[in-house]
Amino acid sequence: MNSQLPYFALAIAAGFCLPTQAGINSRLNLWTQSPILAAAISFAVGTAALVIYAVVLRVPVPSLSGAGQHPWWVWSGGFLGAFLVAATVVLAPRLSAGTMVALIIAGQMLTSIVLDHFGLVGYPVHAVNGLRIVGVALLVGGVVLISTN
Repeated sequence: MNSQLPYFALAIAAGFCLPTQAGINSRLNLWTQSPILAAAISFAVGTAALVIYAVVLRVPVPSLSGAGQHPWWVWSGGFLGAFLVAATVVLAPRLSAGTMVALIIAGQMLTSIVLDHFGLVGYPVHAVNGLRIVGVALLVGGVVLISTN
């Protein structure tokens, strides 16, 4: 358990980013008047930051010849990230941060249960069981409570 504490802290820090980024990007949308353009600018800034970070750390660039040895869908993560960022640009000014994040987390948990159960996209198989179903039900109940005005 103690060996996982840094990962728990990293997950909490990443969780901080979602509602904060959504709020920032929705404000950017006021200037761009386009959730797609706001998301593109956000991704461009993020890409620049990652390139600088990789250069500073001298991360080696893999050979393109090895790319064909991996499934076609490994390239789709950027599309999913772009959809998530663009969706939060649209959702942030219309929902509270709590409701938006609760609904996104509910979607993440439902998807995670399916990915784990079937061992999809590289996850090890973790079969659905009663406790996991209860956990998802409690999460959905939390979404309802958080979303109620």
